[in-house]
Amino acid sequence: MSYRIAGIDVHKKMLAVVVADVEVEGEYQFERRLFGSNPDHLRLLANWLIEQQVEEVVMESTAQYWKPVWGALEQYWKPTGQKREGTGPMSGTLHLAQAQSNRGPRGRKKDFPDAERLVKRLVANELSLSFVPDGEQRLWRTVMRRKYQLTRNRVQLQNRLEALLEEAHIKLSSLVSDLLGASARRMLKALADGETDPAALASLADKNLRATPAQLCDALGACTELNPVYRRLLKMFLEELQLIDQQIGQLDKEMATWTKRWRRCLARIRRRSSGWRKYPAWVWIQRSRSLPKWEPRQQPFLPPSSSRPG
Repeated sequence: MSYRIAGIDVHKKMLAVVVADVEVEGEYQFERRLFGSNPDHLRLLANWLIEQQVEEVVMESTAQYWKPVWGALEQYWKPTGQKREGTGPMSGTLHLAQAQSNRGPRGRKKDFPDAERLVKRLVANELSLSFVPDGEQRLWRTVMRRKYQLTRNRVQLQNRLEALLEEAHIKLSSLVSDLLGASARRMLKALADGETDPAALASLADKNLRATPAQLCDALGACTELNPVYRRLLKMFLEELQLIDQQIGQLDKEMATWTKRWRRCLARIRRRSSGWRKYPAWVWIQRSRSLPKWEPRQQPFLPPSSSRPG
């Protein structure tokens, strides 16, 4: 009985696809085809794989270009491969191979030979395969990744803001613990709007601030002769900070909506797994090997301290 496996060498604009029956004795006989990477071409690829009765597909994780190919095959090819009569337990399976495990001799790169090597090494169990969660969890990880990027940008913005204030001889960061706190923001906004009186700026500080008004006046004394260029740059920093905070707030609302959908399952697993209790729900969803559903699955939920899959 034949068992056909497809190998895909992924590029930005085209795909080199080979199909071979791996149950034959001797050398595999590969059938080669080139496809584009546009949505219509990806659907043609899925239909061609169905016609070839391909059981498994393996592709190389080339940058981000493998993601649309994976999504198209997951949508159009995988359901048909799993429902076809006479299929085995691995039918309709997609594999993502790490590029390092499919290196050719002396690192040479060729399209169809690379795709053929994928099939041969998959059969020989010589590929390092990556874990790929389902589409819904991949979307969640995209949201989390964007929030992480914005949080990192916010920290970088704070460091650049402190460097600008030091250059302008504004020693506010020496007296306030959080340069982006409420008191510091009020003073910086007034400074950017053109305020030149240190006492007026110091009066904007919160009463619970440890620094005294005299200390704040001394730290803000350079505002009387501050170059207008610094004021304009400071205003740009504050506007950028406001935009970042708004986007982080929007992502937090998105995360809250997703977490609410799985709250019962997360609560059930949290009660059963002591190692998860100290982590918030969004960490569970991001790093679990299977997306939480209303009923717990058999696959283990990896704690955040373990190696990150995919």
